This record gives sequence, C-alpha cells and structure tokens, in this order.
Amino acid sequence: LMLPAGSVVAGCIIDKIGRLNTIRVATLPYVTGWFCIAVATGVPFLVVGRILTIFSMGLASIPAVVYITEVAKPDHRGALICTSPFLASLGILVMYAKAAFIYWRTICWISISYCVLPLLLMYWWSPESPVWLVSQGKTELALKSLKFLQRSDSKFQGGIAEQRLSTLLEEHNKATQSDVRRSTFGHLLSHFTKPTGYKPVLLLTVIFTLQGLSGIYIVLYCTATFFKNIGTPINPYICTVGVGVVKVLLGLVTIILLRKFGRRPLFMLSCATMALSIFTCGYYTKQIAEGHVEKYWNPMMCILVYTSAGVVGFMSIPYSMSAELFPVELRGLAQSLLAIIANLVLFVALKIYPFLSEFLGEYGVQWFFAAVSFGSVIFIYIFLPETHRKELPEMQEYFTNNTAFPMEYDTLRKFYGIEEAVTAL
Repeated sequence: LMLPAGSVVAGCIIDKIGRLNTIRVATLPYVTGWFCIAVATGVPFLVVGRILTIFSMGLASIPAVVYITEVAKPDHRGALICTSPFLASLGILVMYAKAAFIYWRTICWISISYCVLPLLLMYWWSPESPVWLVSQGKTELALKSLKFLQRSDSKFQGGIAEQRLSTLLEEHNKATQSDVRRSTFGHLLSHFTKPTGYKPVLLLTVIFTLQGLSGIYIVLYCTATFFKNIGTPINPYICTVGVGVVKVLLGLVTIILLRKFGRRPLFMLSCATMALSIFTCGYYTKQIAEGHVEKYWNPMMCILVYTSAGVVGFMSIPYSMSAELFPVELRGLAQSLLAIIANLVLFVALKIYPFLSEFLGEYGVQWFFAAVSFGSVIFIYIFLPETHRKELPEMQEYFTNNTAFPMEYDTLRKFYGIEEAVTAL
C-alpha cells in the first residue's frame, strides 16, 4: 500500500521540480529505509524501514517512466521502459542469491550503496527532459538537452535538435492557448475532461484491472502456495526459484521483442497463451484433485508457459504504454494515478485469492484466470491503440478522433505505417 502513497507524492511534485529531481528526492527515503533495517533492534525499525523503501519505489518509478517516454526515440521507447520490470526481477533474484551467502545486515548496507552509481550516471549522462524544460519556459536548457540526447544521431548536423525544439514549442504553445486560465486544480481537471485525458485513463484502468484478475501476479507473489495447491511432485520452493529465473530471462526477451513488434499483436498473443495454458493447468489440477491421475509434471509446465507469456505481454506492456498515451500536461499526474490504481488492484487481487480458492476450488480459480485472459484478448483487439514507433502527438490525435481501434483496412494500413513501408520498397 505504500507504493500508491509514493505515486501520489510523485504526481504532486514531478511537474514542479522535474523528472530527474523527483528521482533524486526518492533516494532520501530509500537510503533512510535501508539504514533503519540495517540497524534495527526490533520489529518497529524493520517496519519503518520497509515502509520507507517501498515508498521510495513508488516515488521513483513514476518519473523514471515519464522521463524515458519523453526522451527516447519511438522505436526504442517501449523496450527501454520494460527494462524496469526486468531489472526489478533481476534484483529480486540477486537478493535471493545474496541471502544464501551474506549476513542480512551486510546486505542492507550493500543495498544503500546501490543508489550511488545511478546518481553519478544521471549527473553525467542524463540531462533533464526537454519536454519538461519547454513547459517551464527554459528554452535554452531544452535545446542543450536535445543536442546532448541526439548527439549521436546521423541527422544531428542538419539541425535536428533545433527542429525538435521548434516542434516542442509549437505543441506547448498550442496546448497553452487552448487552455482557459484558472486555478491549478481546475486547469488539470479540464484536461481530464477532454478525450485525450479520460479515454486513456478509462482504457488503462480496465487493462490494469484485467491484469490483476488474470492471476499473473497472484502466481508470481504466491508461487510456493500455488504450486502446492495445483498438485506437482516437485518441491514448491524449487519451483519458485524456477519461476524467478524464467521471469528474468523472459524480461530480457521482452525488451528485444518490444523493439521489433507492435504492442497490440504481442499483447493479444500473450493473453491468448495465458488463457490456454492456465485453462489446461486447471484441467490437470481437477484430474489430480479427483484422483483420476497422480501428481505429475504437466501443471508445472503449464504454469511456466503461463508465466512466460505473462511476463512478455500482460505484465510489461501496460506499464510501457501508460506514459505514451497522455499529453505532456497530464503525463506525470496520470502516470501517478494509474500506478495507484494498478497497485490497489494488485493488493485486492492478492487478498481475495484465498477466498476465491476456497469458493471455486483451485481448478475453478485457474479457469477464472483463463476467462479473464481470454476476455482481455477481445478488449485489447477492440480498444487498444498501437503505440509502436508512433510519436506522442499521434496518440493525442488518435484519442481525439477514436474510441475503438479503427478496423477499416485503409485506416489500418495508415496507422501501422504499411503505406510508408510499401513506398520504401
């Protein structure tokens, strides 16, 4: 529950002090939290330490996603955003490995040192977002930031930084001129009443709700319990380690896939594979529970396929899209709002899992997950726009003119860039 609290604070300050400064502020509760755990003499210090470290995660994750969205090229944006869940999975696995060999207080001190290198790298190689600088009227700094970010671009000598700055200024002036001057709250509220505000909020709220009810996080957070319940001859804790390794490896694969393929087909394939694998797992779980077959490998293999498909699509893509769909004036606040919604849905899903398991039976829960995953395929097919290799202003135009994804052949050719590809050939 402290993740949403951190997201709230991030949403309040990200547009005031900047993307990178918000990340720097997040290091304060992070360091303080690990210090409390390292020197803890009782449970209260441990609890305070965990509260602060989790709060810092919520505070830092929002500006990180927004920053990447604003500075990355369209064909790199999704892959870079998805490095976050990959690194989180890798960090959990590394922490498990360290716990087997290193004293836990020493691990806490090591964890404090982890924020030093990123801060130094940010200072040397990460200029502030030019989008935010333009919104603050800092045009010269925005140009300097653009030149640094695009210094290796082959078009740099042609003045691409100046052209990009001109585009940002035009977009900012257009947004400013269309706004009625009013209080800060009324100003933000007016943006949420526009199609470019409420449509992506509703779209992603439904997607994050489906994500929580699809069971992917329940399986990952309650792995040992889940494997014990489905009936498998392997030690549940060994299965937990296996799932952790799969999550890390598939997280790396996701980064590669998102650079090459669109969000929609990858998302739908992920959900369809999840539905098929968890439905099959439910069938075998039912057979084992009724004594028709003995415990064997099939349920475990189904869960590994289910987890792999979830990591590639359902776990990664919503977070990569959450900052891509909003205009700059809403990006920080909307990202914060969606992080709150996603974490609350996750909290509720984890809490109701024991009751669902008791009420529906373990195989019934798995079939429920399959139904949600299949329903997600239909929802994504109808409503989710494609953001792969799209400029951020294109998303605003899409939501202004569309609610469902346009299915007409000519529109699809234009939206997916097929016309340009054919012309190039």
